Amino acid sequence: MNIRRSVAALSLCAALGVAAAPAASAEDGPAGRSAGLYGTKDPKFDGVWRQSLALLAQDAVGVTPAKSAIDWLAGQQCADGGFPAYRADTTKACDPKKGEFTDATSAAVQALAALGGRADAVEKGIGWLKRHQNEDGGWGMNPGGPSDANSTSAAIGAFAATGQDPAKGGEDGKDGEGGEDDHGGHGGKSPYDALLGLQLGCAAKADERGAFAYTAAKGEPVANELATASAALAIQGKGFVFETVGKDKGAGPKPLRCEDGDSKDGAGSGGAGTPKEAAEAALAHLSRVMSDTGSHLKSAMPGAKDQPDFGGTADAVVALAAGEHSAAAGKPLQWLQSKDSGAVAWAKGDPGALAKLVLAAHAAGANPRDFGGADLVQQLNATGPKPEAAAPDSGADAEGDSDGKGEEKKSDGGGIGGVWWTVGVCAVAGVGIGFLLSGRKRQQL
Repeated sequence: MNIRRSVAALSLCAALGVAAAPAASAEDGPAGRSAGLYGTKDPKFDGVWRQSLALLAQDAVGVTPAKSAIDWLAGQQCADGGFPAYRADTTKACDPKKGEFTDATSAAVQALAALGGRADAVEKGIGWLKRHQNEDGGWGMNPGGPSDANSTSAAIGAFAATGQDPAKGGEDGKDGEGGEDDHGGHGGKSPYDALLGLQLGCAAKADERGAFAYTAAKGEPVANELATASAALAIQGKGFVFETVGKDKGAGPKPLRCEDGDSKDGAGSGGAGTPKEAAEAALAHLSRVMSDTGSHLKSAMPGAKDQPDFGGTADAVVALAAGEHSAAAGKPLQWLQSKDSGAVAWAKGDPGALAKLVLAAHAAGANPRDFGGADLVQQLNATGPKPEAAAPDSGADAEGDSDGKGEEKKSDGGGIGGVWWTVGVCAVAGVGIGFLLSGRKRQQL
């Protein structure tokens, strides 16, 4: 469902490498776009991420993506099952230490599992995640990196998408050689353990309790709204798209219950004892923050002017909807739809941003084809190759024409063993150098 745009983001750029995107070739699509790829901006930092979100969003609303789009994503996979941010030359081997990413792999697994027909690629991707799970049960952005809330949350969504219990996501063990503990991560910890360790408890300031830190690797954990939105969704066992319930619990999210004396040091001390309690506390924190700002999250980019974070707000809407708090999700959703917010203008032409808004609308029961007067689905379709078919009630065919002749989307199942269910939005805000970098490195160092 994120702490990027800081010095850490710049260091990640270096880690990713500085190779420029390839020039247009005979295989490129319209306007120099690589055949099958969504969007025309340089995909170097976010190609796999935005492609995965776009495919998931189309599938969620009944659009059958073009085969070339699915082929493009599957073709980005490395030999060991991981995915890079973008691979310009797929004939060259990936760098397993710094060229493959948990976030990209997890997003691609979710998309390919939802679309079906790519069981081998999905299984290899899940295997890669199992081999690179940390001792604390979580995942870092790169293999071996310190666990962070966003990468761990994305990985949880990948396991859920393939019908596997995220709490036992790494039970196959390290390097595919069998389980060392036969439970959770290689240290006997589950992904939920890693997330619970990043939640600020009763020792934190009253207005930060229930929030998640991005990572505990550098100093005292600091509350971060985008990490909180991602973790609030994942700790419910859900990911980018999920089956909507269509009901409301009737009350707002429950904040942490803190008694006098609950003042232990560090994240995770006091308050939430179970994933369910942790999710409620995180959602209560997000609701409180958005209420204070007038129904949206603000940019956490160091040095940035005071401005809304559209992607982060969409993530929060999805997390609230997943927790059956549709009333709490309603205000930020209405804000995103309002012309005054500028969210639709922000997303125009950007497949990752459009996908976020489509998924938020889908999760919260709004109509993405009439989102503040804009047809987000048609706009998303226009950023990539012509879809195979659109949903019959979309009012548009595969080319986006309003003739109402679209075919119903076909699904052949997917994931490992054909068992899958779809999951919600994570957490990255796509601005500047792309979703993979922009939504996550807003880390306070």
